Amino acid sequence: MADSTPLLSQPSSAESQSTTPPLEKHRPSLDSTIERCIGVFGWAQFFQTLLVSLAWLFDAQQTFISVFTDAYPTWHCTTHQHGCDSVSNICYLPKNSWAWDWPSYTSIISEWKLECSSSIITGLPASSFFMGCLVGGFVLATLADSSLGRKNMIFLSCLTMSLSSLLTVFSTNIWVYSALRLVCGFGRATIGTSALVLTAELVAKRWRGQVGVIGFFCFTIGFLSLPAIAYLNRGSSWRSLYLWTSIPGIFYSMLVHFFVRESPRIHELT
Repeated sequence: MADSTPLLSQPSSAESQSTTPPLEKHRPSLDSTIERCIGVFGWAQFFQTLLVSLAWLFDAQQTFISVFTDAYPTWHCTTHQHGCDSVSNICYLPKNSWAWDWPSYTSIISEWKLECSSSIITGLPASSFFMGCLVGGFVLATLADSSLGRKNMIFLSCLTMSLSSLLTVFSTNIWVYSALRLVCGFGRATIGTSALVLTAELVAKRWRGQVGVIGFFCFTIGFLSLPAIAYLNRGSSWRSLYLWTSIPGIFYSMLVHFFVRESPRIHELT
């Protein structure tokens, strides 16, 4: 017996074409648009990446400056009585039997008479600095991706680091000095990462490896410049070393604020 169930009517080809929704036009993503606009690496981009990378130079100086300012100075015997010689412990010698080779203001150890203090006290400034780096890394880690942006993060970090370094000149004891080093470490915590990300985002993908090297090169220059500055200021106060490194950092912060462009990719995150 033939099946009496009616067959469903199939739409004609003309009907199917009319009911098919038109294909949406493909719109390029923001990232691909940015790549197309900044694909060429010119002198303007080179100036921007170099200016941003200079933040590493001041970062390196403040990271290693305590090697010279907090150094244990050399001394000599003024008399050979009381068993004074080159291997003696000055903590067990009369004060009039030895003297520093340089003026006492050349180091915080000799200026604040910390030669016989425990290693916890003498190492407190350096420990405070890196403790500030740890706290700053946690507190400031996400601000560059959200409210502040890369440029403002570098500006505020360099300014905080340089101003606290400048105020270090007015330290009256190791406690004030350590507190200011803590603030300095807190300020510089995100300089390296923000500068590296900003330089990479100012250029196309194929140039990121090349411009990333500039930052590490500037960090090396900053590290190597410290011995030269310390040598030129030998015999001077340890405070002058902070002056020579903090004042240029403040001027650099102003340059960042007025001449550095924000990353075009920051709008993708906000």
